[in-house]
Amino acid sequence: MQPRSPEISSSLGRIAIIGAGAVGCYYGGRLAQHGHEVHFLMRSDYEAVVREGLRITSYQGDVHLPVNAHKTAEDIGPCDLVIIAMKVTSNAALLDLIPPLLKEKTVLLTLQNGLGNEEFLAQHFGAERVLGGLCFVCINRIGPGQIHHIAQGRINMGEHTRTPLPRTQLIAEEFRRSLIDCHVVESLAAARWQKLVWNIPFNGLSIAAGGIDTEVILANPALETRVRALMVEIIQTAACLGHTLPPDLVETMISNTRTMAAYKPSSLIDYLDGKEVELEAIWGEPIRQAAQAGIAMPFVQELYDELKNRLAEKA
Repeated sequence: MQPRSPEISSSLGRIAIIGAGAVGCYYGGRLAQHGHEVHFLMRSDYEAVVREGLRITSYQGDVHLPVNAHKTAEDIGPCDLVIIAMKVTSNAALLDLIPPLLKEKTVLLTLQNGLGNEEFLAQHFGAERVLGGLCFVCINRIGPGQIHHIAQGRINMGEHTRTPLPRTQLIAEEFRRSLIDCHVVESLAAARWQKLVWNIPFNGLSIAAGGIDTEVILANPALETRVRALMVEIIQTAACLGHTLPPDLVETMISNTRTMAAYKPSSLIDYLDGKEVELEAIWGEPIRQAAQAGIAMPFVQELYDELKNRLAEKA
């Protein structure tokens, strides 16, 4: 299946998607659907996508389209925007993958989970290039080049270590035009901690409690109590670090999670598939950052220790 030419002139220029799993294929697919020139770095799905195209089934409408699939970053070449959606556990590979994609003003947007990703990119490729995005979306990869979009889809986007620039607003505007609910945030660090309020309890308990989905977690009064305690601890820690989060965040996140029904968080899927779980970025790094400021996180520490034991048993 041959990729089609962009139907709309894109102010984003050439876009590369590094990490063509559920997140990369979904957001990259939306951009390609709406006329942007998107190039996907694909490995295991390459043959299937070249042959069959990319499929997104969604409550917003299904999409089936040919896309530009490549086996190497060198085949893609220099781009204007590089969207990084690969697992944090593979970040070392970015040292080889990103250089062929760079030109003078290439922007790097990481959609990865946890803390420390912007710092990694800034250290190796320059802080001025780096943006971060927090994805609040319920999606799963159900087959090669096949993405099931269940609910939500919002991205909170911000600049690394500085307030938004004109480029931040431009990217967000183009995302919104592509059916991606995208909002610019003043503080990316605060947004990162806000995402952890969901990721730490639900991704963690889904594994620690024996491989269960979000519906089962919230149907268990003891586990829901634990979710709430973890959320409150994360919010209080963020406040101590200077990041004030919405006062109704716990209730909002739990209510939104109930609408997901039997959703398997990404860390649970990795765990069940025998893949490496993003243990340090999601659980370890927040504990370490808090400790550097003299703040203890006993509930998160307990969950972190349980996860380490679970992962060690399965190794």
